[in-house]
Amino acid sequence: MAADPEFEKYYLEREQLVVDSDDEFQYEEVPVDEDFVAPDMEEDLDFAVRTIRDGKEDEQATARKEATHKAQVTKHPEVVDDFVRNFLVRMGMERTLDCFQTEWYELQQRGFLHEEDVGIVPDIYTRNQNLDSEIKFLKGEVEKYKDAALKAKDLYVKLRKERDYHRMHHKRVVQEKNKLITDIKRLKRHYAQYEPTLQQLKKKYEVAMKEKMLSKLERDRAMGQVTGLQSTLKSMESFKGGSAKQGEKAAANSAAMWQRGGEGMGPTQRTLLAERTMDVQNLPKDFKRHPNDSEFPADKGVNPYIGMAKVPSGHLARSGGFRLSNTFQAHSHPISGLALHPRKQILATSSDDHTWKMWAVPGGDIIMTGEGHTDWVSECDFHPSGTMLATSSGDTTVKIWDFSKAECVQTFTDHTHAVWCVSWHSCGDFLASSSMDNTAKVWDLNSARCRYTLRGHTDSVNSIEFLPFSNTLLTCSADKTLSLWDARTGLCAQSFYGHMHSVNFATFNLKGDTVASCDSYGTVKLWDVRQGAPMVSIDCGPHPANRVAFDPAGQVLAVASNDSTIKMYEVANGRISSLVGHEDAVQCLIFDRAGEYMVSGGSDCTIRIWS
Repeated sequence: MAADPEFEKYYLEREQLVVDSDDEFQYEEVPVDEDFVAPDMEEDLDFAVRTIRDGKEDEQATARKEATHKAQVTKHPEVVDDFVRNFLVRMGMERTLDCFQTEWYELQQRGFLHEEDVGIVPDIYTRNQNLDSEIKFLKGEVEKYKDAALKAKDLYVKLRKERDYHRMHHKRVVQEKNKLITDIKRLKRHYAQYEPTLQQLKKKYEVAMKEKMLSKLERDRAMGQVTGLQSTLKSMESFKGGSAKQGEKAAANSAAMWQRGGEGMGPTQRTLLAERTMDVQNLPKDFKRHPNDSEFPADKGVNPYIGMAKVPSGHLARSGGFRLSNTFQAHSHPISGLALHPRKQILATSSDDHTWKMWAVPGGDIIMTGEGHTDWVSECDFHPSGTMLATSSGDTTVKIWDFSKAECVQTFTDHTHAVWCVSWHSCGDFLASSSMDNTAKVWDLNSARCRYTLRGHTDSVNSIEFLPFSNTLLTCSADKTLSLWDARTGLCAQSFYGHMHSVNFATFNLKGDTVASCDSYGTVKLWDVRQGAPMVSIDCGPHPANRVAFDPAGQVLAVASNDSTIKMYEVANGRISSLVGHEDAVQCLIFDRAGEYMVSGGSDCTIRIWS
């Protein structure tokens, strides 16, 4: 193969190799001159030497620079004996250290220790020792941080409690502020109603004066008619021989005069005139609107229980004479009503748990439980004979329970809203109820129907009560008024104005000449029934007063308050004291007929007996 360097071409030629012996081949040995250097190689050598020298100078300059910047402290590797000594010192093994030093120097002096025995400690042991020291240091730091974290946690808990406390205080202040704003707005609205009320009372007064004048005119006309009739009779007697036609004409003139007497009358006078002139000649003598209707008894005005009341003497006359004598759990929900049996030591209770129960007092043993209402039972009242119990409920019904049959024997459903209260007539044939539908009703048990619906209140009728041995009914309403009604006619006889808030309850004293009432702001008033005016106003607020009751002697008035106390007001001297025992609002209370003890029930689901 031959190559021409000029044209960069290659040629392949086939050659035949002949195997010859080495002995026949002649060659000459060429001597090698070691000093002989080609010209090109001499330049390359100089360049390499300069490069090596420049590299060494650069390395020396870099080393000097690094030595200038590095720390001046040089760390020497630790030898075996120093490592062992440091270990023993760190572990506090002083006796072992003394023994080691003695034996080490002895062996060293004798020359028993080899070079590898006294050499440098391997880096791994040094590294382990450094790591061990670092771990101990870090553990100490962890403990410090842990303590700091615990302190920070305690501080955080403390700050959070203070924050919750201030937040709760702020919410309470906001609630009180909102309540005050609501009260101010209510008072403003209430004050704004004064002027219309005064105008209305003024109009009522003018109408009453007008009716009075009309009544006086009616009386004068009636007197004139009587005088005319008397003169006609005299003329008829003086002219006996006159014709019958003249007499009939005179009678017709008298009747015409009577009819003309109705001219100018008001609506009340015209109603009375229509009642007087109603034709009842064709009605039977024993006519009744319903064949089974009961007759209202005549008002005797005498309460036989007045003489049974014991008048306390000495310190017992004061309200402080009552002490808590017994307490028992009666229901699972708040107690709303109480009633005492007319002749036996039996107490009936009604509750928001939809049931009523009977108990033996003062022991507190249960006798009977009544279930049937589908909502809370608001009130209960024993029949005067003691054989039945009437209950009212939020399910808009009134039920009559017969103890001999142990079942509900009658249900009245005419009310359209919740029924608040029931009260028996002393004769036992009539039952009155009051409701949230702004009406009260009188029920006839014999005909099992509603005899009268008492309409006149403009808001919920909260309580109703028969004056004992009378046909008079007392009602109170959320329209801030009290009313007296005639149960025989269903007409309102008198209204009492004076409360500024919803009236929760009203009751008679045993004599029937005084009415006590309480409202939703804790104001209690005593009213003179004959004058129709308040005698005393008692502030037991600001918590609502739920119920009031006179003791049989009429000397003490008990007030069930929403602040879990019973306020005892002494009528004679106006002193007020409190009976503390209930744990929640007191909803109802009642005195026994002899005045020996008082029973109260409340939202804490307990009955408490005070004697």
